[in-house]
Amino acid sequence: MTRPIRKWVQLEQPRLGTRVTFASDEFFGAKERIIDPADPVFVADKFDDHGKWMDGWESRRRRGPGHDYCVIRLGVPGVIHGFDIDTSHFTGNYPPEASIEACTSDLEMPEEGWAELVPKTDLSGDSHHFLDARDKEIRTHVRLHIYPDGGVARLRIFGEIRADFTDVDGYVDLAAVEHGGRAIACSDEHYGSMHNLTAPGRGINMGDGWETARRRGPGNDWVIIALGQPGVIERAEIDTAHFKGNYPDRVSLEGAIFESDEQAAHGDEEWQTLLPETKLKMDQQHYFDETLRPVGAVSHVRVSIYPDGGVSRVRLFGQVHG
Repeated sequence: MTRPIRKWVQLEQPRLGTRVTFASDEFFGAKERIIDPADPVFVADKFDDHGKWMDGWESRRRRGPGHDYCVIRLGVPGVIHGFDIDTSHFTGNYPPEASIEACTSDLEMPEEGWAELVPKTDLSGDSHHFLDARDKEIRTHVRLHIYPDGGVARLRIFGEIRADFTDVDGYVDLAAVEHGGRAIACSDEHYGSMHNLTAPGRGINMGDGWETARRRGPGNDWVIIALGQPGVIERAEIDTAHFKGNYPDRVSLEGAIFESDEQAAHGDEEWQTLLPETKLKMDQQHYFDETLRPVGAVSHVRVSIYPDGGVSRVRLFGQVHG
């Protein structure tokens, strides 16, 4: 891929409701494994009734014409910007080529309307293949073709969610991933991804949050969140669930209106204080409303933690700015 992928959401996440609805063959490896959020593993002595167990989707050796494919239905429709076809641990059984299509449909298994996003591309074994997709349409389904057969450990689908706020009455969580919110930059994410901050529900464990390395010098850590739609923030929630000996001592929030993600830089002078530095506690939800300052509509929010540590979720409730 020629464009950065870190600011894009992984649309294939099962916690967003994404499902693998069909595979032409899954004799050696179940189709659902291809969107497993965990990194693929190799277990040398693990076998099942079909042979060597592999952590991915794997079809049997094809002895006739044709090729294998699988269909993924996105839990939340989105604009797709790129893929990672991951063949980790597949060495003598990976497909030599692959292509990817996408479509928009209300059907579980659409037969028409498929558009090619990635043409037939050479693959290597035990490798990541980051592939650009210059698409502008909101897609609901992805179809991965492998030629002629073999195994793929994971398919990561990078993109953005464009939520429809037409019928929204009152305030909503403008940072929620299902509403188009996403983290676009941070100072550090040594132990946990910044994208966990806007995920659905509360964190399931300490790994399901954003956590930085221990800071040994001056300064503090931060993350910038692009809201799904500009709005006036009326309530904020900082959840330190599961972070006990490593939660931040304090937090502050700043907001601003930017025309693009690229303009929302950490050092920009447009940031205005939404929540001044405030003490946090371990393993709990913190709610802020009356302490928020009236800064008007914002498109991006910078969350600063002092000096470092882990946060499970950030919720930013507000009125959509028309």
